Amino acid sequence: MRVLGPIGGISWVSTRDYYIQINKGINAQLGNLNYAECMIYSFNYQKIKDNNDANDWNSTLKMVVIASKKLEKSGAKGIVLCANTIHFIADQIGKEINIPIIHIATSTALEIKRNGLRKIGLLGTKFTMEYDFFKSKLDEQGIEVLIPKSISNKEFIHDTIFSELGKGIIRTKTKEKYLSIIKELINDGAEGIIAGCTEIPLLIKESDI
Repeated sequence: MRVLGPIGGISWVSTRDYYIQINKGINAQLGNLNYAECMIYSFNYQKIKDNNDANDWNSTLKMVVIASKKLEKSGAKGIVLCANTIHFIADQIGKEINIPIIHIATSTALEIKRNGLRKIGLLGTKFTMEYDFFKSKLDEQGIEVLIPKSISNKEFIHDTIFSELGKGIIRTKTKEKYLSIIKELINDGAEGIIAGCTEIPLLIKESDI
């Protein structure tokens, strides 16, 4: 078994979910008491958020590169970035280390193709929805991406990710609003929805749509 190096604290609730799903996935394949060998590097999320607010990606890049190199030096054979938004700098991080980064958008595109879907709705932070770092990986696989049309809806998703979901706060009214936004995407032709921020599955389950 190869040792993974998840980089988290972006936020701790999403990092926890990565850890749970990685272990469940390994155990489903290997059974018995087989679980992940990994070393988690966890940040103080506030520092990342401050950088985001200042559009200071260089500072975040330096932080994540240092963390990645520490994990690599400690024996990790691959890096997992425990957040969608941080993949904005994934390619730059990859140039600074000698082990692969498992890119979430590439893995997402493969799963979408496996399910035979061609048009997908994408929810996430404003960076994930509006920048190309995630959508371009889907476009390379011939997958059309829809995002909410309304600026207010995009701002609502972005704001609640940080003010509620990233703190583990789950509110019924917030869920209802997310579902109404998802319904609009489905009406526009979305055949599936990407929970493009790993806090969103804390609020919206597949069974909800």
